[in-house]
Amino acid sequence: MWRKASVAALLALAVGYLYHGCPELPEQLLQYISPDGIRLSPQSQQQQQQQRRLEQVISDAWDSLITLPTRQWSRVAVGVNACVDVVVSGVGLLQALALDPGSGLDHEVLHSKEDLREAFVHYMERGAAAERFFSDKEVFRKIARAAAEYPGAKLYVGGNAALIGQKLATYPELMVLLCGPVGPKLHEMLDEQIVVPPGSLQETDEYHLILEYKAGEQWGPTRAPQANRFIFSHDVSNGEMSSLETFVASLEEFQPDLVVLSGLHMMEGQGRQLWEERLKEAVSAISDIRKDIPIHLELASMTDRDYMNSIMQEQVMPIVSSIGLNEQELLFLSQAGGGPHAHLDAWKGVPDVGQVSDIILWILERHGRTDPSSEADLTRVHFHTLAYHVLATVDGYWANQAAAVTAGARVASSQACGTRAVDVAKVELKAPLRFHSSHSEPRAALALDPAAPVTAWRRGNVTFHMTPVLVCKRPLRTVGLGDAISAEGLVYSELKSRQTL
Repeated sequence: MWRKASVAALLALAVGYLYHGCPELPEQLLQYISPDGIRLSPQSQQQQQQQRRLEQVISDAWDSLITLPTRQWSRVAVGVNACVDVVVSGVGLLQALALDPGSGLDHEVLHSKEDLREAFVHYMERGAAAERFFSDKEVFRKIARAAAEYPGAKLYVGGNAALIGQKLATYPELMVLLCGPVGPKLHEMLDEQIVVPPGSLQETDEYHLILEYKAGEQWGPTRAPQANRFIFSHDVSNGEMSSLETFVASLEEFQPDLVVLSGLHMMEGQGRQLWEERLKEAVSAISDIRKDIPIHLELASMTDRDYMNSIMQEQVMPIVSSIGLNEQELLFLSQAGGGPHAHLDAWKGVPDVGQVSDIILWILERHGRTDPSSEADLTRVHFHTLAYHVLATVDGYWANQAAAVTAGARVASSQACGTRAVDVAKVELKAPLRFHSSHSEPRAALALDPAAPVTAWRRGNVTFHMTPVLVCKRPLRTVGLGDAISAEGLVYSELKSRQTL
């Protein structure tokens, strides 16, 4: 305490001294110093409110930027993965399972408690999210029982589809259909506004275990650089996408104007023979959806490159209009398909905006409809990482995308902190203030303006919108942030011409 007081006193004396020799200096200095004495990043020259924190300026600008589109969705169908999430301290649970800290090692499928420990450590030391299938049913049940009984464990609505449905249901004007394996506990927790077709109801719930860790949390030699979570389950219903046919059959009666699809990642842990056959059946079912209804595909953590290639090149991606994904999923897409920056093992710190832009452009040019003669439907990619979001769209198909990307960033800030609105005292800016439109030449040098916090650039006939995230300093819950981001982005997006998709 006395050190902080001494520093503050010295700073005050220095400012007073300078003021007598140069009266205009203190005002210039104040733009670098927040009320609590923390030095902030330099503000843009266009910033008029020099003495206010960057976070407040950005939050205020977001509020003015976020406007609903002229034509809004009225009925949204979401499927097909749903479960009950058991959220628990990752380190605490592993200690309760009598596991000791040690070195990390990634596993595509978890077969034992030791595999779980190694995979958890592997991702915790990187601060990265991941999701894995646990193959041993009995061992998983024992771990799940220990998790449910662990002090402070909480039960939530889980599964990408259910979480997206819950977020969409916060808009009273939207009718939401949710299709997935819905057991009695999950049904009880769902928003009353959500319609669940009878064919989706089942006698038992599917449980997913969410092992969370905080920024700076230590376990043995491992220290988490940022807050995140590790998810695992033994979930056969979602793993086989058993509700997909019921979902597609329900669309004829429900008549949605937007379809949101998720859960494909769950099939990966079922083995190649199953996912090869089931993916073909899934593509056949999805192809039955009317062509004038846009489909958004929400991706999640995967490790099998052959499976990802099947989704990307031969099967699903060409028949959807939009995808949502994070930094791990974006890089894995490029690694699986031999795209830009595929040589990277992982991102180091905040993903480079130019590299992210290169991969997104490659996805849209290789698997999307940047060429008007292409038969692919993909025209929109919504990318989110901790520090910033990028929304890229092929020109002529989508509108209101500056508001959409901003709305996604705002909900990431508020939901992580557990607040209704952004509380600038609880968040911080981690996005780069200067970046490039590409990692290679030709590239444009770009800068973040806090007073106008959406930076736009074009590459060919693709327009990119980037906005920073005000990162929660002490997040209360990280699970479901990506789903909330994608849902919010879709609410504020407008499809220009349904006939062209």
